[in-house]
Amino acid sequence: MAQINKFFNKYYSLKCVNCKKTYETNPWLFSCPKCRGLLDAVIDFSEVEISWNMFRKRPLGVWRYRELLPICSNFTIISLGEGGTPLIRLYRLPKKLNIEFNVFVKFEGCNPTGSFKDRGMTVAISIAKNIGVNKVMVASTGNTAASAAAYAARAGIKCLIYLPKGKVAKGKLAQALLHGAEIVEVEGSFDDALKMVLEEAIKQYTIYPLNSFNPWRLEGQKTLAFELADVLGDAPDVVVVPVGNAGNISAIWKGFRELYELGLISKLPRMIGVQAKGAAPLAKAWSIGLNKPLFIDKPETIATAIRIGKPINWSKALRAVRESNGSFVTVSDEEILLAQKTLAVLEGIAVEPASATTIAALNHIKDYINRDEVVVLVATGHALKDPDVILNKIVRGS
Repeated sequence: MAQINKFFNKYYSLKCVNCKKTYETNPWLFSCPKCRGLLDAVIDFSEVEISWNMFRKRPLGVWRYRELLPICSNFTIISLGEGGTPLIRLYRLPKKLNIEFNVFVKFEGCNPTGSFKDRGMTVAISIAKNIGVNKVMVASTGNTAASAAAYAARAGIKCLIYLPKGKVAKGKLAQALLHGAEIVEVEGSFDDALKMVLEEAIKQYTIYPLNSFNPWRLEGQKTLAFELADVLGDAPDVVVVPVGNAGNISAIWKGFRELYELGLISKLPRMIGVQAKGAAPLAKAWSIGLNKPLFIDKPETIATAIRIGKPINWSKALRAVRESNGSFVTVSDEEILLAQKTLAVLEGIAVEPASATTIAALNHIKDYINRDEVVVLVATGHALKDPDVILNKIVRGS
């Protein structure tokens, strides 16, 4: 294992979210051997010496912050230029909603494959490349599939994708096929597809899993927090994130916590997780004070990217919202469609339905935000990921 771990930065380790037991870095360890809990990739900050000046000598993007990522810079990095996405201030939409605080959209649709998944995939595929696997696998609602297929192609690695049959947006499916991925359609939901990946991951150590139960993929996704603090000069006051499998909100919170521990920001934001009403296992549990999700067997929402009833990272997401004094909210499909159209018409920003949940959430949270606060809405994917929604639900109104 020492040979396979040689590319990891020496100050990294793994820590169980539940029992807190720590382990040495291991690319194949995805859950705690003691209690089966999820694992966090953690950094010993006494070993790290960094500053904003060090980062700002490099282009804005995921690998700008390589000292806070697991792979040593002298090993193979698989990149398509991910990160460095626009932070766009909104003007007309807040005015329409009678909002006086500052609102920004972090437009992740400008990543290479059109979604935030590229941030994590560059790290996960780089690990796969360095440990010498020749095949990776994911379950997906679409965006992970597109990203995994593209980055696997870049690395010269085969890609196996499990998709819920008939429930993936055409734009995302087309991307995965274009990049040469092997597609297996699964009867049922994303949760059924993910179960197949988990079963394969347990059985063998030849196909490397890239879903967000892999803690190393989430290390790439935390860089969104780094970019926000980098560009704004400090952390924003509120960050609003769509929640599906619940890895992204926890990764972003982890990024802010690391910056705070390093003394690079002076405050921590409140994290607001948004779920669609038909797929809201965390938001519904939160609303009645439960510390575990109310899983849904057959989630339904027009926001296919977050149509997940049994989020595997639920414990990390609940921790992020609780620690940040944040909250979960739900929005209806009707609110999502209206928000998607309004953002496009008033601000020129075209996002997919899952991303529009954060815009729809503004009406639900605006009374709890102070006039001088800065709010960032994370728009996770581009509108062209799901063109059928635009044509059938917004343009034609069917």
